[in-house]
Amino acid sequence: MAGHSKWATTKHKKAANDAKRGKEFAKMIKNIEVAARQGGGDPAANPTLDDMIKKAKKASVPNDNIERARKRGSGEEAGGADWETITYEGYGPNGVAMLIECLTDNRNRAATEVRTAMSRNGGNLGESGSVAYMFTRTGIVVVDKGELTEDDVLMAVLEAGAEEVNDLGEKFEIVCAPTDIATVREALEDAGIEVDDSDQDFRATVEVPLELEDAKKVFRLIDALEDSDDVQNVYTNADVADEVLAQL
Repeated sequence: MAGHSKWATTKHKKAANDAKRGKEFAKMIKNIEVAARQGGGDPAANPTLDDMIKKAKKASVPNDNIERARKRGSGEEAGGADWETITYEGYGPNGVAMLIECLTDNRNRAATEVRTAMSRNGGNLGESGSVAYMFTRTGIVVVDKGELTEDDVLMAVLEAGAEEVNDLGEKFEIVCAPTDIATVREALEDAGIEVDDSDQDFRATVEVPLELEDAKKVFRLIDALEDSDDVQNVYTNADVADEVLAQL
């Protein structure tokens, strides 16, 4: 779930689980609404909104839903909720540090659902700041490897603020500051390299390696948290080896 395995496993796990598709749609719609509220409803002048719309389209969210969310957020249409972002901190099984990012219109409901998921699955909520210091906010841009080499990607993004390029097997991951995501995407597109995904991520400075049984417990807790409509992202400092992932 940390470092290389966040993209390699979380995206795959979510894509493979059709039951969660509806929830993913709802989260994307919410993100579009918030992005339009914060930066205006014109995707050409709002890179975050543009990015959220592209992601939703790629995930096959119906265009009508996307457009209605954009209009609600920008005020062109009534009915937008008063979303706020809240981050909860705590520990999961085996002392794994967790950051739980919520986007909610009801703080009490979000807090109750996060607390219930944690307590029923071997986790504990902590005070604000109890684990946040172990994580750094990072920008991530992912491209399909295809015929590309690491050098091809590096040359394209070197002057756009990229910090490193990681080989994820079938994909390359470019790490940058969150503020440089749009610039890195643009540099890749200018070089004729298609962007597969981009996002902000929290990367742990210290990781906890997990064996199979502990990994199962942590994944169970993450699933329980992500069942809440208010939970947008779960970040951990768990380090799950490829052979353990294969068994999962």
